[in-house]
Amino acid sequence: MSPSGKLIIISGPSGVGKSVVCDELLGRPGFRRVVTCTTREPRDGEEDGRHYHFLCEEEFQKRIASKQFLEHARVHKRLYGTPWGAVEEGMRAGDNVLLNIDVQGAARIREVLKGDPQVEGLEILRNKVTSIFLLPPDLEELERRLSSRDTDSEEEVKTRLERARKEIEEKDKYD
Repeated sequence: MSPSGKLIIISGPSGVGKSVVCDELLGRPGFRRVVTCTTREPRDGEEDGRHYHFLCEEEFQKRIASKQFLEHARVHKRLYGTPWGAVEEGMRAGDNVLLNIDVQGAARIREVLKGDPQVEGLEILRNKVTSIFLLPPDLEELERRLSSRDTDSEEEVKTRLERARKEIEEKDKYD
C-alpha cells in the first residue's frame, strides 16, 4: 500500500504566527504535528514532548550521529531538528504531517530531497512535500509581537528582527 500522507512545511520569521496556523490545521481531520527537538530551554508553559523535545547538546549530537533527523540546524545559538521517524510514521499512516520549522530547516529538507545519502527512506517524500512561507504584515508589527511575548531580551528581539529580514528574502523558494 502506498502512503497517502503529505509533508507540509510551515516557515517564516519568529513571531509571524506559525504555531497559530499549525494549531488551526491540527483542529482538522487528517493532520498530524511532528514535535521537533531543540537544545534551548523551555519557555514558561512549554511542555517537553508537546511543544518540543527538549534535549541537552550531548543527546542532540548523539541523534545527529545516528541519523535520526530529517534536518537539523543551529539557530539563535541552539540546535533544532526534525525527527525523521515521526515524519515517516505520520505519512505512512496517511496523515498530512505538519512541520513548523525555520528557513534553514526548510532549505535543508530541499537539499535532502535532492538525494542525501544521510537519510534513508526518502522515497516516501517524493512529490509529497508542500512548503508555505508566512509573512508578517510588516516589520513593525513583527517587532511588536516579538517584544510583547516577553520571552526574549531586547537584544534577542533585535537579533530575531535582523534574521527575519534575511529569512523574508527566501520566501520565493517556497510553494
